[in-house]
Amino acid sequence: MRYRIWISVLALIAAAAAPVAMAADPAAAAAWYLGAGAGQSRAKLNDSSINAILTGTGATAGATTKDETDPSYKLFLGYKFNNYFAVEGGYFNLGEYSFTTTTVPAATLRGSLKNHIGTNVDVLGMLPLADKFSLYGRLGIQASKTTDLFSGAAVANPAPSKNRTDYKLGLGAEFYFTKNFGARGEWERYRVSDGFSGRADVDVFSASLLYKF
Repeated sequence: MRYRIWISVLALIAAAAAPVAMAADPAAAAAWYLGAGAGQSRAKLNDSSINAILTGTGATAGATTKDETDPSYKLFLGYKFNNYFAVEGGYFNLGEYSFTTTTVPAATLRGSLKNHIGTNVDVLGMLPLADKFSLYGRLGIQASKTTDLFSGAAVANPAPSKNRTDYKLGLGAEFYFTKNFGARGEWERYRVSDGFSGRADVDVFSASLLYKF
């Protein structure tokens, strides 16, 4: 429910910005730009998903420890039509997450979910607050692949992988130090596969460098 609210908010931002963007002078800010970013990702590994791994084994998950954070990075290319509207395409890697759970009957199941790698296309609605500073919201589509590895307890498929196409969204701020070089700080939400039976939300907090040409 929460992500639907965010999507609705960002859709309203984009809809409100579109008429202003069309009316603005396209030559005022039109430009291609490249960017690279890095930060920390945080996944939400559901206990129900972990139990699903054990389906058919006669075991259930007990006490579980999780490592749900990892470094993340991305590369992107964008086109800024004017001060209010841009489109971006990119490549990202969300990192690797792991868990260890004791099962009933007694055993230990270990799992890693890695290579949340994918591509995305986003629309950005921007709100200039000063000559070189803007706030923005983004809404897009991403396609990614998750590969898992399970060990320590008998499971039907110890190395599953799945592709998933789903939404992504975010909020951020952008500042240009010079005419060509700038920086961003932002939060993004990715909806990805957990690699076997369901899906996982991954939040990324990152900083990026921009080069406009």
